[in-house]
Amino acid sequence: MAKLSDTAGPGYLIAPDLLRPGLTAAVTGVDQDGQAQEISVVEERPLTIYLNSQEIVTAMTIGDYPDYLALGFLRNQGMLLADDQVTGVDYDEELEVVVVRTERATNYEEKLKKKTRTSGCAVGTVFGDMMEGLEDLQLPAIPVRTSWLYALAHQINRTPSLYLEAGAIHGTVLCQEDRPLVYMEDVGRHNAVDKVAGWMFAEGQGPEDKILYTTGRLTSEMVLKAAQMGIPTLVSRSGFTAWGVELARKLNMTLIGRMRGKRFTCLSGAERLQYDADLATVSDDSKTHRRKGAAADG
Repeated sequence: MAKLSDTAGPGYLIAPDLLRPGLTAAVTGVDQDGQAQEISVVEERPLTIYLNSQEIVTAMTIGDYPDYLALGFLRNQGMLLADDQVTGVDYDEELEVVVVRTERATNYEEKLKKKTRTSGCAVGTVFGDMMEGLEDLQLPAIPVRTSWLYALAHQINRTPSLYLEAGAIHGTVLCQEDRPLVYMEDVGRHNAVDKVAGWMFAEGQGPEDKILYTTGRLTSEMVLKAAQMGIPTLVSRSGFTAWGVELARKLNMTLIGRMRGKRFTCLSGAERLQYDADLATVSDDSKTHRRKGAAADG
């Protein structure tokens, strides 16, 4: 498994590591005045995921934590079961392949025929039976304090990240109450979520008391992934889609978006919010998380 980042910030178990080689490249162009300008842009590369001897998918990714990405993708697609014994995760950087091996024999030929393209950045792909097993799911009704939300947004927005450095990337943070624990980034928000799911599976972390914070839109895909992970609260600085809201209400998920400065909007699970924050002490930092040199990417 990938090692925990040596650059993790206060309270983090894993945080973005800007010193990791290969995540960005320097590119020279010109600005609006015709002046030469060099900026950092995010690298992306293909990663092919195998489950035992079967090729499952090729994803475009920034290339960090391929083991967690593979585990999380397979787990969120229902191909890796909660009680599966993983006997190995082998990554070949040259071939850009990661192989997850399990004690259980697997064959998902029929499932692979039912691919559905999603709205995710970097052309996300899920499989047609993604709702399977969620029809009767009701997530636990966990209270959420507004003081937690403001504390999380304040720390996450100030954490050094590729999002702030180069843009064109999404971040997902696994949190517990007011503490951010694992901060993953990728060119697609679905990949960032899968890395978090892979870490939870590898580390045996339970989801019941967790909050998932994302920089991306609250789409149906994001709601479904959080629900499959068993996480009852999903928070974003971005907005919603109607289907995402509908699914969140059906699944009893607390769904909070447009989290900027002192403002947020809750469209599902509002009855679980506990308004304990003193807004006079909350900094209005709605613009401080913008990346260097430009507005944040959507």
